[in-house]
Amino acid sequence: MNKRDFHVCTLLGILLLSGVPLMGETRSFDLLFPRLDKATKGQVFSPEGFVVSTQSAAGLTLLAASALDAAVSGSVLKQHPAYLTESLLVIPTNKPVSFIRIYNAIGNIRGLKGRLYHSFTRNEDTPLFEDATRIASPKKLSPIPDPPLATSVPASETIYIRLKDVNFGNSYYRADITANGQSLLYTLSNFKSLTYLFIPIIKEDKFIAQLYFEPIAEGVLVYSLAGTDVSDFVASQVDISSAIRKRLDVIIQWVAEGITGTP
Repeated sequence: MNKRDFHVCTLLGILLLSGVPLMGETRSFDLLFPRLDKATKGQVFSPEGFVVSTQSAAGLTLLAASALDAAVSGSVLKQHPAYLTESLLVIPTNKPVSFIRIYNAIGNIRGLKGRLYHSFTRNEDTPLFEDATRIASPKKLSPIPDPPLATSVPASETIYIRLKDVNFGNSYYRADITANGQSLLYTLSNFKSLTYLFIPIIKEDKFIAQLYFEPIAEGVLVYSLAGTDVSDFVASQVDISSAIRKRLDVIIQWVAEGITGTP
């Protein structure tokens, strides 16, 4: 063994003994969230997951209790949004999940159409998104089909989406997808204002959500952080935290079902 090989072996031995995961090694939930209390962990592994809303970044409980790189929420926090919604869910699986399966799940934009949420105002389950489609670009809003199932995951990609929202009508988003070999980051932001009865509720680029996906020993971990800013008048008329949670929940469940293959 030459000197270089000796140093490489020594470094690998130190990493193994210290518990630092090697590239490509599947991590466990407890390694990523070593300080999470038992009650919260129980909710994380429930079908609904754990969700909390706050009006201050200091109120974040999940990211602070994790070993995740703070960069997973960087795009959200740097905007200093007034309203934040943080959530964590583990999607249990019987076998390891590939990145390509996660990527194809979030690529099925038309699968968002007709997904239900419970409307307390109407006291019934109703579709949150009456229609969902990719569009060509911010300047060309014509619908385009979802592509065939991919066989490889690009390092980065940007797509544009139109959702016909039950409250906001046609809403337009940019989705940036980044993969690094161990996780996949999905960043969603609005490139047009979200309006209600022609009144702007959330202005352009004032809503952003980041979803972090990582295959772990127990299944697939989904950490998300969403933030938005609205005027004081809008905040007095609309429950912004509830609106964000509702849409985030529908989006996460859409991905979860795509990953597990459940209807």
